[in-house]
Amino acid sequence: MAVAVLLFCVGVLLATGVGAVAGARRSATAAIVYGLSLLVSAVALAVAFAALAFDSQWVQTLRLPVGLPWLGAHFRLDALAALFLIVVNLGGLTASLYGLGYGRHEEAPGRVLPFFPAFLAGMNLVVLADDAFTFLLAWEFMSLVSWALVMAHHREAGNARAGYIYLLMASFGTLALLLAFGLLAGPEGGYAFDAIRRAVPDPALATAVLVLALLGAGSKAGLVPLHVWLPLAHPAAPSHVSALMSGVMTKVAVYGFVRIVFDLLGPPLWWWGAVVLVLGGVTAVLGVLYALMQHDLKRLLAYHTVENIGIVFIGLGLALSFQANLMGPAAALALTAALFHVFNHSVFKSLLFFGAGAVLTATGERDMERLGGLIHRMPFTAFAFLAGSIAISALPPLNGFVSEWLTFQGILLSPKLPQWLLKFLVPAIGAMLALSAALAAGCFVKAFGVTFLGRHRSSAAQGARETDGFSLAAMFLLVFLCLLAGVLPGFFIDGLAPATQQLLGARLEPQAEMAWLTLVPIAEGRSSYNGLLLFLLIGAAALLCAKAIHRWASRAVRRSAAWDCGFPDPSPLTQYTAGSFAQPIRRVFGTVAFRAREEVSMPPPGETGPATLRVHMRDLVWDGLYVPVERFIGFAADLLNRVQFWTIRAYLNLVFFSVVLLLMVLTLWS
Repeated sequence: MAVAVLLFCVGVLLATGVGAVAGARRSATAAIVYGLSLLVSAVALAVAFAALAFDSQWVQTLRLPVGLPWLGAHFRLDALAALFLIVVNLGGLTASLYGLGYGRHEEAPGRVLPFFPAFLAGMNLVVLADDAFTFLLAWEFMSLVSWALVMAHHREAGNARAGYIYLLMASFGTLALLLAFGLLAGPEGGYAFDAIRRAVPDPALATAVLVLALLGAGSKAGLVPLHVWLPLAHPAAPSHVSALMSGVMTKVAVYGFVRIVFDLLGPPLWWWGAVVLVLGGVTAVLGVLYALMQHDLKRLLAYHTVENIGIVFIGLGLALSFQANLMGPAAALALTAALFHVFNHSVFKSLLFFGAGAVLTATGERDMERLGGLIHRMPFTAFAFLAGSIAISALPPLNGFVSEWLTFQGILLSPKLPQWLLKFLVPAIGAMLALSAALAAGCFVKAFGVTFLGRHRSSAAQGARETDGFSLAAMFLLVFLCLLAGVLPGFFIDGLAPATQQLLGARLEPQAEMAWLTLVPIAEGRSSYNGLLLFLLIGAAALLCAKAIHRWASRAVRRSAAWDCGFPDPSPLTQYTAGSFAQPIRRVFGTVAFRAREEVSMPPPGETGPATLRVHMRDLVWDGLYVPVERFIGFAADLLNRVQFWTIRAYLNLVFFSVVLLLMVLTLWS
């Protein structure tokens, strides 16, 4: 059975982690751990792909006599689980391949190698779990193992704080999911997912579960305002772990939300979609605005994860709205867009973190202001990072464009919704999605341009060398997938159809059968997209331009002073910086989003001192939500701290009055 094979893969990954503890000091351990992780991930990927492609209607289950005595541990492989297992194990395969090269430069392999395969095992277990106890156990295991990976370089400044905040947010999310499953199980305690599916909750209870699912899964995925751990934890972790956390673990959180809300919760209410849409739109815009302000390359990528999670939740909110109004084909389109973006983001975000890791290994720098000119030193890494930048900016013909285009097609169906709130809200969310896409393109012009173009800004950038072959192989495998999913999206969308059929009872028309492999999500007369023809057109235009230049350009060599564009000084200080790229956006949105404030100090006439510009920005979510909570907890802790200095008589009085109060409550309750 496929479930048994997948659980065997999980067991091998856990055994690999245990073995890494014993052999952490040996030089060959890294190659063995990453090699085994790659092999096991490849097997699990093949099993999940076969289940989705050939046996998507056949649900496989398995029960093991472990866990709670009256429940056991239930595992299930259906179309939805198979889809997310593909995402998990594709990420595990590429991260393991990347780790074969990147792991040689790891400063503390003993803190990474035992937890890396365990992290992969935890994510697989979450997706396979078919009861609340197993799901929560695997979820918490995944969180704790990833926390250990975040803390691998705990002596570096800020990493310990990042791990602490991540642990707090992970614990909060687990508590919310625990309460959600408790409400779903009801007084009978039916914690198996099959029992939960049969017991449809009343609307008030279902709404409470939705809120708890948003808090629990949203905190792990990175929904605003629960995103605060992402920009701290992702840069702190090793780069291949950052790729797993950003590209894969956040998708496991999306899986948790989809499993609860679309599979276990029963028919939705129409206004649930409005709530999810607003959260998704705000998350997308704020995520990209925060990313534009960053100079740290990995921190920029972490904030872009927030933006893309917002795009996914926009699709999920649309699907809920259409499903509640019995618009099956429209709901299938929106859910397909969301699930396709889950896959796409896992691919191009892993690619970008791999590129950032290659830059970090070659230069020792994450600050873009100290990079530049790396396209000459690291041409293959620069090409791969450029491909990822095009994909995440939703530019054709790569995959990021297709899933966002499908989301816009779903938005264009919103006038058919009967509720006036949704008629006005969905176009507004569409405008926010368009804004986030435009800002994302500007952000990655900055990220790629400042990092790889221009002149080097430091000796570290000047002395950089191309990364190793394993890392390049992992990056170019993901580049190929970005191109394949963008040029031939119909095959990928047909692969998502079993999951939408399972959750909604509807699916898009088979796209691979369309003429010329054209993507037609609604109707041919309404909208269509052909990635293959567009790719061929771009290639032909590029070849014609190159041919024309070589045919008619003069071969005569002319030497003259280069046009200096107003910068005759060859110093790298005269070229654009990350801050200068972000300045126009900061001045437009900064006063609203960050309370940005500029302080300019100009020396008086006759003095030779430099002028200075200081920019002050605030994280309004942190200052407005988390700082008051922190102060309240500190205040409450100070009050409770006085209890330990009470006398015995005071303790006895406390016990007496507590008993009296409880008896009064019981009397009134009865």
